[in-house]
Order: sequence, then structure tokens, then C-alpha cells
Amino acid sequence: MKKLLLFAIFSLSFGSLLAQNTSYWQQHVDYKMDVSMDVKTYQYKGKQELVYTNNSPDTLRKVYYHLFNNAFQPGSEMDARIQSIKDPDARMVTKVKVGDTEVKESRIKNLKPNEIGYLRISNFKQDGAVANAKEIGTILEVTLAKPILPNTKTTFTLDFDGQVPIQIRRSGRNNAEGVALSMSQWYPKLAEFDFEGWHADPYIAREFHGVWGNFDVNITIDKDYVLGGTGYLQNKNEIGHGYQDQGVVVSVPKKTKTLTWHFNAPMVHDFTWAADKDYIHDVVKGPNGVDLHFLYKNNPKYIQNWKNLQPKTVQLMEIYNKTVGDYPYKQYSVIQGGDGGMEYAMCTLILGQGTFDGLLGVTAHEMAHSWFQHILASNESKHGWMDEGFTSFLEDFGLNEIDDKKVENPFAAAYKGYYAMVNSGKELPQGTHADRFDENKVYSVTSYSKGEIFLAQLIYLIGKENAFKTLKKYYSDFKFKHPTPNDIKRSAEKISGANLDWYLTDWTQTTNTIDYGIKDVKENTDKTTVTLERIGRMPMPIDLTVEYTDGTTESFYIPLRMMSFEKENPTPAIKRTVLNDWAWAYPTFEFDISKSKASIKKITIDPSGLMADLKKENNTYEIK
Repeated sequence: MKKLLLFAIFSLSFGSLLAQNTSYWQQHVDYKMDVSMDVKTYQYKGKQELVYTNNSPDTLRKVYYHLFNNAFQPGSEMDARIQSIKDPDARMVTKVKVGDTEVKESRIKNLKPNEIGYLRISNFKQDGAVANAKEIGTILEVTLAKPILPNTKTTFTLDFDGQVPIQIRRSGRNNAEGVALSMSQWYPKLAEFDFEGWHADPYIAREFHGVWGNFDVNITIDKDYVLGGTGYLQNKNEIGHGYQDQGVVVSVPKKTKTLTWHFNAPMVHDFTWAADKDYIHDVVKGPNGVDLHFLYKNNPKYIQNWKNLQPKTVQLMEIYNKTVGDYPYKQYSVIQGGDGGMEYAMCTLILGQGTFDGLLGVTAHEMAHSWFQHILASNESKHGWMDEGFTSFLEDFGLNEIDDKKVENPFAAAYKGYYAMVNSGKELPQGTHADRFDENKVYSVTSYSKGEIFLAQLIYLIGKENAFKTLKKYYSDFKFKHPTPNDIKRSAEKISGANLDWYLTDWTQTTNTIDYGIKDVKENTDKTTVTLERIGRMPMPIDLTVEYTDGTTESFYIPLRMMSFEKENPTPAIKRTVLNDWAWAYPTFEFDISKSKASIKKITIDPSGLMADLKKENNTYEIK
């Protein structure tokens, strides 16, 4: 009954979303998979049945699958990228001496046959007829037995053989903290097809894009292993391991060697799991009846950190719900595994042997991805800033909210990172494909820090209340969809009434920077004339405060003409004068203060620090 109700809720909510935009469509998948894992060889075999619904107006003659495991082989594109990029990920290299020089060598390069990852496909059929499936690196290209017409369904079946690679990036076996199996990107995953066409990107270590759908997965594994991951365990009272209902005693016969875990995951775009014999499994009730699962190694040194994490995770979920919208599923799992921290549907894999602050920080970030990526499923390869940046915004906001010592600007570190990148001369536009960045660091700052500032700066542009209403509208309108950059902009415009196309263009599609300065302050009889100048290419409205020698403060607001908008006074306690608007084409702007220059102590452009002005030194004029 509960399962039927959950599906009904998803169907109703998803249907109402589609009704908002009749031109929008997205594909749908229903996966059924049975997989058997050999924990001694780290090899697994599986069968997959996939019902694919073509909701597009196009007739499809090919489909593409991701075979992510194939990246972990010598000579792969991922291996080549590690060897050619200027700053390879430290987790993916070893340092070796070549003469007197220390060089970073790809860990993939020297993998032995029993250490590599692979995913091999056989017996591919479409509706029972053989289809031509060709493996090309991490992509399977399938020429269909028959075209898939618009608004029709077809069923793909295949067999797969996989080997779990040594832990190098995200997925793998026996990670640095001893977790046996981190099973992300482990199955043949259908690539996304949308209004832009196919997104069959090779796996070079960046992130993902997937098709919304339902997963029904059976995993057979040694009975001593404890699993956690995506979905709801359907046979919990047969499995036990902390999943059973209260009061139920699960007794597995001694002769039984394996257990089959049956998971069901409705309306997700990925399926991940992890397994270890030494997991402690705690369950805590979160907001709205959500079960929060914590699976972590039984290491006495770190157990208390994991216990302390649990109430903080509840607090964070409450804040995220309140800030963006309710988490729609009934479980979320925080699992020790992987190689750092990585978000997945209804779960995360994180390292768990650092400090408590580190553990809390990575959990805050990865769980925030449940909103910005696993409910609002943007294309991470093309628009990484929409998931990483928005997640970082929610993370920093949430951590500040639960901190005993709140700061006025919890996003300050993002601004600092952005300024350093710009000053390095290495910045590329946010619209750069994730695989094309020259350096990992530039990709990271562009996606995380500059992406976070996109939202933080909205507070400056349209006001705090409008900015946070924008998040809620964006979530409400685009959950369980694939939003694009224009969608967050339109949400902000609909909430505020401002025109923001210039903001989206300049901030995300160029490397234009913001730089305003106080050019001159002149005495004119009974008043003071202030001249401001726009030095950077990117336009902005201007908040400005004047502090007087008598201890009073006055603020001035200069609207940006192309915004067609007037922001409410962010500090009502301070008198504010709204000046004439400033059009971008004019490099300078003059206004008068009805007091003498001698009575002025300090003039400051943007006292909030939320405008990403590159050169703060020309933002103040101070008479000492």
C-alpha cells in the first residue's frame, strides 16, 4: 500500500510539472537488473531489462549507453587525460622519481588485468530482436533493430560482465579507508537524449547526466556484507543488517552463503550502492518521516564523529527543506566509501576518517546535491555550476544556520576563490564543457565558487527575500526535470519582475568582470558631488553608503537601466535615496550629497560584499 501511494504521489507531481510547459518533454526509463557479485574476484554478472519511452518528437534509430568502468584501463581517455592535464587529481596519480625530478604518474596507466575496471555487454536485443551494439571506450553505440517512433516504448535486454577496479576515482574496491565495494557507475546506463540531442559524453572523470525513471534491482552477494545506497529495500525482514522492522528477528541459515537484496527506486536518474562486512548501520528519523541511514566502518577512533554527525544531518535536511523545498523521498543514506565525497540518488559516498568538521562539511555538501542534481537534474557536463555552485550555496548557508557563531556573509570564501582565479589569468567561461578545462582547479573554482556567487549575487541584485523565493520557485517548477541556465534566470525574473538576461549572459557565458570605483569627490558650495566609474565590462546596479562625521549613515541606490527594476531597501533602518538609473554605455555617473565634503567620513560601494567587484581598493573613499 505504501509503495503504491508513493508511486501515485510521484505520478501526480510529475504530471502537474509537465502540464506547466506543454512544449517540454523528457525521456523515461524503467530498469530491471539482477546482478551477482563475487567478493573474492571483484567480478559481477548481471542481466538488464530496460523499457525505454521515447517522449521526444524524434524517431530514434540509435541509442547510446555509458560503460563507465571501461575508463579504468591503461590507454583509456581518462588515463590519457590524467597524463596530459597540468594539475591531475592527486587521487589518480602516484609520485615517482625520474632522475632528480618528481613526476606524477597516472595510477590507471599501470593497472594489471585483475585490477582494471571493465563492463562487457553481450546478447543485446530490442524487443527480442538482435541489435548491433558496438563498444567504443566508455560508450556503447547501438544501432537499433527497428526505429523508436515518437511517443512509443521499446524494451532492451542485455547481459553484462563487470570487474570492479581498484579504487581510483569514485567507484572501486578497497578504498583508502578499507571499504570493500563502492559501486557507483557500475551498470550499463542509457545516455540522456533531450532537446539538444544525445549526451553520450565519454567518461574522463567529470560528472553525469541521466534519464529519469524507475529502478528495480536485485543484488546477490556474500551474506556477511552490509549494503546501502539508492532506493528502498523491499525484503528488509529477510535481510536484516539493521534494516528490519522493530522487533523482527532475522535468522539466516548457516548453510546460506549469499543474500539477495531487492531495491526499488522510483523517479531517480541513477542507482548506486556500497558494501562492506564491517559496516555499523544506524537509522535516525529525519524531517517528514525520512529515514536517514548512516553506514560506516567499525573503527573506534571515528565512531563518535559518526554519532555526532547524525543530529546535525537532521538539522541540515530541515534547513534545506525550508530553504528550497521538501526532500521528496523517504530515505537518504550517508555511506562511508568512495574517494572523497560524491552525490548519488538518495545517498552519498564519503570518506569518514577525518575531523568531525570535515565529516560534517562533506555531508552538508553532498546531501545538498539531493536538491541540486538529484531532483533538479541539470546537465553537469555542460553546466557544472548549476549543480556544484548551487549546492555550495546551500551548503554554506545551511552550515552557517546551524553554527553557534553565525557570520554575515557565509559565501565569502567563494568570492575569495573566484577573485584568485580571475587574477591568475586562467579563467574560462562557465559555459565551457567540463572536459575542456585546461586545469582541474579552474574547473573547480568556476563550477563551485563562481556558481555559488551566481546565487549569492542574486541577493545583491534583487534582494534577499526575492532571491530565496527564487530558489523555491525554481525547485517547484523544475523538480524531476532537466533545468537549463535559462530556467533559473526565468524563475528569478518571475519572482522579482527584474530583467536578468544580461546577468546570465555576462556571468556564465563570458569572463567579463565587475569593477566599479569612486573616481572623484568634489566640494560644491553647500553640497558634495561624487563621481563613480565603471571600469569592468560587466554592469551592475550600485548600493552605496555614506558615513558622516556626526556618526550617521545614509545610503544611495543606483538602479541599472537594463534591469528595469528597483530593489527594496536592504537596510530599512538607514535612510536610502534612489537615484536616476545608470545605463551601461555611460562610463561614469555623478550624484550629489546634500552635505559638505568636510562632514563626510567614508563612502563605500557595496558594503554587503555581495557584488563580486574584482578590485575592492577603489570601492571606498575615506577622509582620515
